[in-house]
Amino acid sequence: MPLISSAFAQNATSASQSGLMSFLPLIAMFAVLYFIMIRPQMKRHKEHRTMLSALAKGDEVTTGGGLVGKVTQVGETYIRLEISEGVEILLQKSAITAILPKGSIKAI
Repeated sequence: MPLISSAFAQNATSASQSGLMSFLPLIAMFAVLYFIMIRPQMKRHKEHRTMLSALAKGDEVTTGGGLVGKVTQVGETYIRLEISEGVEILLQKSAITAILPKGSIKAI
């Protein structure tokens, strides 16, 4: 009888090690997902927030819808954008996708 009880004890330890090894691929997959998808997205979001906070009157910008214009007024959540001489529209700041170099609109 003592041989059987010692055999059960050895089997229990190997089962707990096997359980830990079964979670290893799941942990590795989460790490790869984090570094390939989540982290770059967080970096882009941070850069976009920084760009929007640096937005000032006179900047030339591009919107998500493809409009190009000059910022005439900057508010907390909205901006006024001059898309043509004498034509201004009100936009949410989050609609701005890029700040263009000065003089870009005149070249078009």
